[in-house]
Parts: sequence; structure tokens; C-alpha cells
Amino acid sequence: MRDFKRITLLCGHYGSGKTNVAVNLALHLRRSRPRVAVADLDIVNPYFRTKDSREDFEHAGIRLICSEYANTNVDIPALPQDMYAVTDDKDLTAVVDVGGDDRGALALGRITESILRENDYEMLAVINASRPLTRTAEDTVEVLREIEVASGMKFTGLINNTNLGRQTDADVVLNSVSYAESVSNRMQIPLVLTTVPVEIFPQLQGKIDNLFPLELQKKL
Repeated sequence: MRDFKRITLLCGHYGSGKTNVAVNLALHLRRSRPRVAVADLDIVNPYFRTKDSREDFEHAGIRLICSEYANTNVDIPALPQDMYAVTDDKDLTAVVDVGGDDRGALALGRITESILRENDYEMLAVINASRPLTRTAEDTVEVLREIEVASGMKFTGLINNTNLGRQTDADVVLNSVSYAESVSNRMQIPLVLTTVPVEIFPQLQGKIDNLFPLELQKKL
């Protein structure tokens, strides 16, 4: 697995699966880093949240930064009060789950300047060819360009998270590689990871570069 910067920003189209990627990436980073946090800045989708994995984070010693209203019956578009710890605490490794599409990316505006000034970050696009509006490389690039404009930041890499949930098999992942490589070429940024459900990871290990096994969140 490659080395990650202090801050990893995960953005993508609504339903791309970036929240599940954020959870798994944080748990992975915690194995080698003493202080890890997940910051949930997703003000678009109140249904699949990092807060669903609170118990896993507590067990692993991972700090969760999220709105106090997340997963409550008053779940409203609100940013967490302690979100500035992402930029202010330089000893903290942070995985940031940014909202879906360009609307969600606007939430980054409050900390964009500090992130750019420190320049110890990656902004990774989580892409999924199984979603209706990102089935082609052309459509995906259009979505990603809109996110860049809204966030005021450029993507530095891609995570291919093409999946069909629990119906994902090896062929689904294998067939998505050419799609992801096409997006990479069009965006002129590297394909950093290709995710795969942990159950079929052994079938694809050695067949796809930078393969990353994922556990599904319990709520999913």
C-alpha cells in the first residue's frame, strides 16, 4: 500500500461509495499511524454516514468528527463544530468524507485555504461505473470537473470503487479497470486504488495493481 499524506480528501458522485472507502481507509491507516481521525463533511446524504461505524472507530482508537445531528431524527445539513482540527492539529492523520457532487464539495470552502497552504494532502475522486450518472469515463470526468470548481481544489488521484454492493463479483471489478484507466488518462491523474470486497480479494490479488480490500459498513 502506498504512503498517504496527512490529509486525504475523498470526493465523488452521490452514491459512489466514498463513505465506505473513508471508513476502511481510516482503519487501514490506524495500523501504522498513532492518531487518525475521520471527518464527515457530507451535508448532502444523511443516510450512509461515517457515524454508522462509531463503534469500530472507538475500538480502533480513531477519532470521529461529525455533526452532532448526524443519524438523528433532526439530521440537517450542518458541519461538525470541531472540523478545524483537520487543519489545525498537524499531528493528526485525517480522512475527510466530503459531500457528494459539487453541492457537497462546497463544504470544503471553510478549510480549503489552510489545506492548500500546508500542502500535505491528497484529494481523491471515488468513482463508480455502476452508478447511473457515471457509467462512462466522459460523464465521470464531467462530474469531477464540477466538484473541482465547487471545492476550489484539483483532484490528485482516483479510487476505482466500482461495485454492485453485495452482488459484486470478480468480473465486475476486473471489467471496471479499463473505465478507471480512461478516467485517469482524461483527468491526467493516477489511479491510486481499486477497491474490492474483502471476500473476493484473494481471487483478484496479483491481477490488479493497488488492490484494496473493503469491508462493508454494517448499515449497508
